[in-house]
Parts: sequence; C-alpha cells; structure tokens
Amino acid sequence: MRILVMGGTRFIGVALTQQLVNLGHDVVLFNRGNRPAPVAGLTQIHGDRKDAGDLMAKLQGQQFDAIFDNNGRTASDTQPLIDRFKGQIQHFVYVSSAGVYLKADELPHREEDAVDPNSRHKGKFETEAALEAAGLPWTSVRPVYIYGPGNYNDVEAWFFDRIVRDRPIPVPGDGLAITQLGHVQDLATAMVNVLGNDSVKGQVYNISGDRYITFNGLARACAAAAGKDPSTLKLVHFDPKQFDFGKRKAFPLRAQHFFADISKAQADLNWTPQFDLVSGLKDSFEQDYLKSGRDQTEVDFAIDDQILEN
Repeated sequence: MRILVMGGTRFIGVALTQQLVNLGHDVVLFNRGNRPAPVAGLTQIHGDRKDAGDLMAKLQGQQFDAIFDNNGRTASDTQPLIDRFKGQIQHFVYVSSAGVYLKADELPHREEDAVDPNSRHKGKFETEAALEAAGLPWTSVRPVYIYGPGNYNDVEAWFFDRIVRDRPIPVPGDGLAITQLGHVQDLATAMVNVLGNDSVKGQVYNISGDRYITFNGLARACAAAAGKDPSTLKLVHFDPKQFDFGKRKAFPLRAQHFFADISKAQADLNWTPQFDLVSGLKDSFEQDYLKSGRDQTEVDFAIDDQILEN
C-alpha cells in the first residue's frame, strides 16, 4: 500500500513508520522537515499542516491507499485531509486519546463511555466526529499513557530523573491511584493491524498495556527498569491541594484513577501487547534515557524541593 504518515519523525511516527516499511509498504511522510526520517530513503513532503492552503498545494496530485494522522489535535487540523482524500482512500487511521473520556465512577473506560466536552482533548473526539460525518473509512485509536524510546513527554523519564540521582519521589495522595501505560511499539502494531480490516472501520479502540498499576507501583517498576532495588526508593506522599504550583506539574500523570479496557482492540485487531511494563521501561531507559545522556544533564527539582520542605 502507498501510505501517507502525518509527522513520522517523532515518537509514535517513528515506531509506526519503521513497522510499515518493514512490512513492505510504500511510506510517504508529511512534516515540517525539522528532523530526519526514521528510515533512510523515504519520500518526504515538507509543509505546514496548520496552513490548509500549503497542505493542499503540497499534496496536489498525490494518491494514497491509507493515511495515518498521528499529530492532528483539532478537527480543523484534519479537515483539509478529509476534503482532499474523501472517496479516494481505503483507510484513515487517527490517533486520538483516552483523555477524551468523562471522569466516571465506573472503570475501566470503555469505548462507548461518555466523552468530556470540556476536556483539553476535546479536539480529538471532534475530529472523530468529523471523520464519521464525512463518511471516510476511518478508525481511531485512543491511547492512555504512551511510553518508550523517543517519548517527548515526561512520563517515565520523570521517574528516571529522580531514581538515577537517588532523590525522593513525590507521589500525590497515598500513591494507590491506578493508572495504565502502553509501549509505543505496541501502539504502532495495533495501528498497523487496522490496515486491510474492513470490520474495524468506523470504530474507536482503546490501546495500552494489558495491566494496570498504582503510582507507587509505577515508581518501583521504573526503579527495577533502571537497575535499582525498588525497596530502597523513598516515596514521599503529598496532598496537591496544599500547594500552589501554578501551571507547573508536580507529577507527570493526572492524580486520579485513569485506565481503559483494551479487550475490544485485542479481539478486533488480532493484537496483544508484547511489552510487560518493566521490560518496556527498561527498553526506554537503556535505548533512550541513557543514550541521550539525560542521566548526566541538570534537572530542575524546585517543585520537588517545595514539596519536601513542607
């Protein structure tokens, strides 16, 4: 298949592009050209997707069998692609977020659960609605927290920063809030498995790891991945309501239970996560955190110190 990947040079796009190429697909990347392609020799179209005119001009005359939209945040980001390729593609795969769900008493989140109209991810479900309204053959994936090599969000690296420097780890509440992480390679595999499967068109799928974990457990899993004895960690529990951090984050995850049911994806996509959490975190620690030299860089622990001094 000839496939257009929006982005393709960061995190999800890297893992996805590598898997698509390994399967023999003809992959074209559309991005700003600020980073090299993850696979040598790929065709790249450089442009600004936020500029609809530029996007349309750069894609004029191009034909694709499928499109993966990894970095569309709002419906307006994706609408030009809808207008340009409606009736011309076999599948449009969109990366949404489990952050669209309305906070609920019953968990895990399932795909049919209500979405939050005030969510900062509302542009994601508005894009899903736009794809549905346009009649495209679309499928959307809703990851929970994604981790792995290339992660530009401070998730696992936040814990590693403190673990390698033998610092206490501030954890909100009693540390028993339950969350869920999924490795980027597992996410990419689920996305690839969408191709050629007509039964998944018009569907959304939660994608993450197959186990849930507490905040305390996540800190210990990160320690194990970094080669430290988890029992030696000093976890400092704090009440976020007692502090004014402004817009700064004191913890990399939302301080609440947040996890999703992935059974629909497992059944429909012939997919099972291959990474258990510790092995996946070890992959991230060794292949990214250490290789990038982040363990040697200076880290601002001002918020931590504010908590520890209380």
